[in-house]
Amino acid sequence: MEPEIIQLIDEHGHPVDFELVASFDVDDNRYAVVVPVDGDGEEAYILRVEQDEDGNDIFVAIEDEDEFNDAVEAYNELMEEYEDYYDEEDFDDDDE
Repeated sequence: MEPEIIQLIDEHGHPVDFELVASFDVDDNRYAVVVPVDGDGEEAYILRVEQDEDGNDIFVAIEDEDEFNDAVEAYNELMEEYEDYYDEEDFDDDDE
């Protein structure tokens, strides 16, 4: 499966390509985890996804510390569930 690449504008007004790693909902908000395509894979960002007046997704930095912490916690839980699921899949495959 091809990675989903999105282009965002950095603080200097330059376009930067990011790979969409995951998206998830917390309460009434949608969030996206992205990593720079040209990065070393160590740096990830969690952004809130909103819609503009045309219904297009826009990615917004999370300024509120509590909201950011909630999003990080939800992402970590999602990754734990993902790892648990695939660990069980691997275990089941070993039994065959």
